[in-house]
Amino acid sequence: MMIIHETITLDDQIEKVAALIPQGYRFVTITTVDSGDHFDIYYHFDRDYELHTLKLELSRDAELPSITPVCSCAFAVENELQDLFGIRVKDLKLDFCRHFILNEDAPEKPLCRVPGVSVSTVEVKGGVQ
Repeated sequence: MMIIHETITLDDQIEKVAALIPQGYRFVTITTVDSGDHFDIYYHFDRDYELHTLKLELSRDAELPSITPVCSCAFAVENELQDLFGIRVKDLKLDFCRHFILNEDAPEKPLCRVPGVSVSTVEVKGGVQ
């Protein structure tokens, strides 16, 4: 179970992330969920083996400000967001322009939902699970 410690907005995102660093938190990763009409962005930080999570709701057409000014190591995950979800991350210090993990002939935004397509059951054949 994931515990959301605080919901943040685009207006206070950098401020809230930056406030965690002097408290001894370290950046772990970002999790993204395509919720249909928006993306749920979860920023995960660790202190003393306890996860602290901030949640940001991002509209599909919005740009996500980079947190690399305060967490430089976030550049890798933010580039993955651009590759896998097509989320535009602005002011990214090291921008691979949607080719960080995907090559040029890869499908665009492969982790985004496809309208009208869903999976309700999965059939396993051959007894392998």
